[in-house]
Amino acid sequence: MKQPAIFVGHGSPMNVIEENNPFNQKFAEITRTFAKPKAILCISAHWYSKELEVQSGANPKMIYDFYGFPPQLSRVQYPASGNPRLAAQIQQLLAPEEVRLNPDRGYDHGAWAVLKHLYPEADIPVIQLSLDRTKPASWHFALAQKLKSLREQGVLILASGNIVHNLSALSYEHINRLDAGYDWAYEFRDQINRAIAGNNIELLTHIERLGRPAMLSVPTPEHYLPLLYVVAMREEQDNVELFNDHLVGGSLSMTSVFIG
Repeated sequence: MKQPAIFVGHGSPMNVIEENNPFNQKFAEITRTFAKPKAILCISAHWYSKELEVQSGANPKMIYDFYGFPPQLSRVQYPASGNPRLAAQIQQLLAPEEVRLNPDRGYDHGAWAVLKHLYPEADIPVIQLSLDRTKPASWHFALAQKLKSLREQGVLILASGNIVHNLSALSYEHINRLDAGYDWAYEFRDQINRAIAGNNIELLTHIERLGRPAMLSVPTPEHYLPLLYVVAMREEQDNVELFNDHLVGGSLSMTSVFIG
């Protein structure tokens, strides 16, 4: 059965151990609205590489790519299997771009912290595709379009990042408050939400045109780029739904997007 494409705002890795977190509750709810996928292709902000790579190991390990958090966070497990066959297929779909198969890459927290609540049983094969940091946003959008056929094969396209992500401006005093955001963060979030709803790809791939709000909201591109891998999946008959559409800590948006 055809699968949707979902962009999730993943926020702090601490979210994964907060069972009653409202964002996690919505993750669990959204997966009950469509059939269980045969496999998941995840594009995470936390695999930002100097070349294009796809995870190809049969049993990826956990990566705890953070520091300064409680020890239990580094004990979280998500023992999903990989899918070497799907990795090879993606390598072919993305030709003539060179895609390196990486059998040693594990699951980073941009993947497992959300998958833990989307599919807690970890019984669906998952592979990750890296973000090539040498390429512009328009290239990422065009690359993602080559993956559309995977939806028809029962593969869920899952992207994980944050539309507004400026940790240097984060207000820890407001980190656990919903809808605590700077004016520039709200302005950028709202403009991007309108662009998603209106399928304004030109704006979504050239956010520098939004000036200071974009510069402050996206000081580096890795958390924003995963969004493009989901909006690229949109077809004429698809519905578009925003969920978890809140700002926290002043400069972090949890906005998530469902297309399907």
